[in-house]
Amino acid sequence: MKTANRLRLILGDQLNASHSWFRQTCPETLYVIAELKQETNYTRHHGQKVCAFFAAMAAFAKALQQAGHRVCYLTLDDTASFTDLPELLHSLIEQYQVTQFEYQLPDEYRLREQLANDMNFNTGVTTQAYETEHFYLSDSELNEYFKAGKKHRLEHFYRKMRKRVNLLMDGDNPEGGQWNYDAENRKKLIPADFEHVPEALVFSHDVSEIIARLKRHDIHTIGKMSQTLLWPVTRQEAQDLLVYFCRVCLVRFGQFQDAMTGQLDTLLSQRQWSLYHSRLSFAINSKMLSPQHVVDTAIASYRQAEGAISIAQIEGFVRQILGWREFVRGVYWANMPEYQQLNHLDATQALPSWFWDANTKMNCQHHAIKQSLDYAYAHHIQRLMVTGNFCLIAGIHPDEVDQWYLGIYIDAIEWVEMPNTRGMSQFADGGIVGSKAYAASGNYIKKMSDYCTDCHYKVNQIDTEDACPLNSMYWHFMDKHQHRFNANPRTRMVYANWLKKPEADRARILKHAHGLLANLDNI
Repeated sequence: MKTANRLRLILGDQLNASHSWFRQTCPETLYVIAELKQETNYTRHHGQKVCAFFAAMAAFAKALQQAGHRVCYLTLDDTASFTDLPELLHSLIEQYQVTQFEYQLPDEYRLREQLANDMNFNTGVTTQAYETEHFYLSDSELNEYFKAGKKHRLEHFYRKMRKRVNLLMDGDNPEGGQWNYDAENRKKLIPADFEHVPEALVFSHDVSEIIARLKRHDIHTIGKMSQTLLWPVTRQEAQDLLVYFCRVCLVRFGQFQDAMTGQLDTLLSQRQWSLYHSRLSFAINSKMLSPQHVVDTAIASYRQAEGAISIAQIEGFVRQILGWREFVRGVYWANMPEYQQLNHLDATQALPSWFWDANTKMNCQHHAIKQSLDYAYAHHIQRLMVTGNFCLIAGIHPDEVDQWYLGIYIDAIEWVEMPNTRGMSQFADGGIVGSKAYAASGNYIKKMSDYCTDCHYKVNQIDTEDACPLNSMYWHFMDKHQHRFNANPRTRMVYANWLKKPEADRARILKHAHGLLANLDNI
């Protein structure tokens, strides 16, 4: 059939087999899934990220075809002559003589604007947008919870959501008597814990054809990329990873969710990149799995464990998905497009060159960045309190930080990346997301990891030549922004301790920090 009455667009992060679109088949409906150069080039992506999305898109197209739907899958070879998505869609609509164009609302502002404003069809073509049917909160409900420019707090939102969907609740009260078990989720891994850390469940996909296409079309990527991809690219594989997490990792997920180690790996086993984390974020953000399904499955496993899994483990996991994930989405849509310009702390520094190769003498940064380059993945504390903390106290421009995080992580889509980075990590939004700037000295790294034990720098030194750079940079950051933070009850004690130091000591610390900040590429 050469014509189609209706064309439905499916974006790379809309691989939701449960969407109402697919309940019935119709030969007059054509589903279009396309690899596009505009999606590979709006930032420089990790090679594994591009391969994972393209492989998942192709697998989804195949699954739709097997279910009886009419699908047009276009590779980069097919779309290379089109400058952008609207140009491609106009061509397809003309080619198939389409009279109705339909799409699911994109979760990125740039794509939503592109489809809303750049699709000026000739008379006779109607357009309709649909919800993605993925999140706990529908698109139309977000403005009931989030307002532009308003400072929102996760804990208040999280409690509302727990009550709304009745998860881990005992009537109107939280199950176990507490809303939040974060205080029990901060245990450090010690060598005695190492033998219990599970192997990561990984997959094996030949992506050599995708890599060849990327080379053929001059797509530049970052990070380690081999012809075998270890990430799930089908709903079944994502489901397998979820089941593995519930059976093997959930029992200790909460207590070790903030832990980091650089001493666990051997030549035969690489486990420190994954630890007890689910690594489901790519599967959820591409919509292969719904957040509701993930949370419900995890809670069912918790119930069936009959006490073997404590509530602190499951609550920490639920908070990340029902709480944080829905929260940052609401912040994003309430504040775009202005949010992407915010730079509350007037940060101007360039990102150090070692963010692209991990060649730094700072062991914590080396491990977190090398892991990110190797796997397109790092867990939330590595992102927030290692690389994010460094960028914050070094005063790196939030545009550069945004682009690095958006490109390097396999799960990074702008709606979830930007509020995490520009907001939570860099405080560039002035407190819309977080109640304080998450700045820390080397002591935090020492508390939550073993990175400091074999580092070139000394974590217990502040201004000596071999002192941990985070220490003096932290005090420089707090001193520089004292006018912004000294009234915050969460940082008042910090300034009391700073001002207790003799003036000569403070001057020496600041001088040392200035030297580091002037030479970030070489620390």
